[in-house]
Amino acid sequence: MKDILLITPPFTQLNTPYPATAYLKGFLNTKEVSSFQMDLAIEVLLKLYSKKNLEYIFNFAVENDTLSSENAIRICSLREDYLKPIDEIIAFLQGKNKTLARQICTDGFLPRASRFNQLDDMEWAFGNMGQQDKAKHLATLFLEDISDFIIECIDDNFGFSRYAERLGMSANSFDELYEELQEELTFIDTITLEILSKRIESIQPKLVCLSVPFPGNLYSAFRCAQFIKKNYPNIPIAMGGGFPNTELRSLKDKRVFEFFDYITLDDGELPIELLHKRVLGSSSTELKRTFLLENGVVTYNNSSSKTDYKQALIGTPDYSDLFLGKYLSVIEIANPMHSLWSDGRWNKLTMAHGCYWGKCTFCDISLDYIKIYEPIAANILVNRMEQMVEQTGENGFHFVDEAAPPALMRSLALEIIKRNLIFTWWTNIRFEKSFTNDLCQLLKASGCIAVSGGLEVASDRLLKLIDKGVTVSQVAQVTRNFTASDIMVHSYLMYGYPTQTKQETIDSLEMVRQLFEIGIIQSGFWHQFALTAHSPIGKKPEDYEITPKHEDITFANNDIQFTDKTGLDHSKFSFGLKKSLFNFMHGIGFELSVNDWFDFKTPGTNVPPDYIEDCLQELNRFQLKTNAKILWLGNAPITSTFTKNKRGESWNMMELSFHTKMNFFSIKINENYGQWLNKILVEMITSNKLKTLNDIKSDFELNFEDFELFWFSKEIEQLKQNGLVSI
Repeated sequence: MKDILLITPPFTQLNTPYPATAYLKGFLNTKEVSSFQMDLAIEVLLKLYSKKNLEYIFNFAVENDTLSSENAIRICSLREDYLKPIDEIIAFLQGKNKTLARQICTDGFLPRASRFNQLDDMEWAFGNMGQQDKAKHLATLFLEDISDFIIECIDDNFGFSRYAERLGMSANSFDELYEELQEELTFIDTITLEILSKRIESIQPKLVCLSVPFPGNLYSAFRCAQFIKKNYPNIPIAMGGGFPNTELRSLKDKRVFEFFDYITLDDGELPIELLHKRVLGSSSTELKRTFLLENGVVTYNNSSSKTDYKQALIGTPDYSDLFLGKYLSVIEIANPMHSLWSDGRWNKLTMAHGCYWGKCTFCDISLDYIKIYEPIAANILVNRMEQMVEQTGENGFHFVDEAAPPALMRSLALEIIKRNLIFTWWTNIRFEKSFTNDLCQLLKASGCIAVSGGLEVASDRLLKLIDKGVTVSQVAQVTRNFTASDIMVHSYLMYGYPTQTKQETIDSLEMVRQLFEIGIIQSGFWHQFALTAHSPIGKKPEDYEITPKHEDITFANNDIQFTDKTGLDHSKFSFGLKKSLFNFMHGIGFELSVNDWFDFKTPGTNVPPDYIEDCLQELNRFQLKTNAKILWLGNAPITSTFTKNKRGESWNMMELSFHTKMNFFSIKINENYGQWLNKILVEMITSNKLKTLNDIKSDFELNFEDFELFWFSKEIEQLKQNGLVSI
């Protein structure tokens, strides 16, 4: 028996749990509130993709004559070839039976339907990614073929990482979702509710809380709540998460409360604590940011005077109860950077609450989850990372920040290195100019393997209008710094921003083409601009020359339809932009004109063919930042002395030899300089206290002159290329 049952409804990621319930469970542990969490998404998916249920699906399709496309007919005719390996394929994607990869990669082992049509274009990538990844990719396509069959013949709402998403997107009215909930249960509903029923019987919770991050979780959340109301009417039900936080702030429809007793907004820790007290019989009526039905009227109760918990006090995310060994590592696209979102069981953590920039005009910066910025101290972060590794057995971390602050990333990296720990981590960033080559080297040394960030419209005029705080040239230099340090880069790209012209869209694509061709971005994703109610554009659309089409809001209020002064149908560009990007991510198509990707007339680009390359030619400036911290990431040198003779004169020299993980190099300098440099490098290795450049300069000037001449010498430059970093 537990006080609270925390549920993530179907469907989210296949490879790792969505972190909201783990965050809440970690917080509830600090309050000694017993809880149990379940990820219905993975539990339902594993039951669906079993031999028994696939047999039912094939039989249903035949008996009800739902086979209409050639693809579905082909899959059904090969039903035995899909049924035979399904359990082994699932086990392989769970990290078991790895030797099966060799057989998966052979022709004729897996049946192939429409998802395999793209293989010829991708063969190049498999050699780069390795046999295990190739097998994962083929196994993923196998599951996606089955997914297509389910969508066509069984349930058109199904999706790998979403369910009935259309019912939650731009749902200003509750009518369509409400009507859908009056229909008979789907096959997937039945599986979902069977699992839920067993869990409720075993846990016997006093409160059920469903976390709904996306529109694709909404329908299943309501189905779960409907089932609980009917079969366990004494258990109160609450909803929180990303979807209500952004979409349900204007909720008016009281029919919602036929399913839920409470809907909470923004950070969930304090609201769930107060709900728990209320359920246990507290006489207090105080709640925090909570909708409920009182006297037949939808009421918003924010009467608690308590402030939200500081990030240092919310505890370490707790992944217990979840089936961590059963998640599926899938590779949908054969691109090493892009695969990070679906491959591997990542621990999720946050460096800072909110966004330190908080200015982008398309973003919901008026909402607390972005507006309230609060970083977490690096030592607390690393403590939490160590605790999570001990619990989960995984040392990979995806920091799910709105934008991780560069200064905190630096502190985190230093703390990891100081403790001599091995982590693998990646995060979302802004392409700040503070991501110097030296900082990127430091991040790499601490285990950073990738970053994702928004280039958005790839147009300086529009980036300024967005108030992004970056330029295309700056993005190019920063992405070059990351990739030079072996850190992969993914870029979020946008088209259809207010006032964007055809010319700017074409020029943006040319910028992106050059970034990929040079190799300083490895992955990307185009999405069409969406006007949201809580963004600066949504609040003052007239400033951006657009006309919103406001609807009567009784349920969800976020996306707003609009027209802009250009009169363009930006959706026409969607296919060409995405097709070109797909090719760029696989290293092909660079020789084509950007106009060739579209089946309608487009203007030629105004961007010079070497624009990005020119952006990278910025000269190295000889600047001394005396407050910069200096760190040596290498090992102590091996030293030897020798005498140099020239024109009858001789003097003592020292050779400092360095073994790196990848190579060997040495520098030769005056013996006195060499002894001083050796001493400084050893001090950097053995001391936990970082030296500033001013400290080093002062020490040098106790014995020598012309520090600047020494610091910018070719010998020290060689050290800088091999791990002497200034941060």
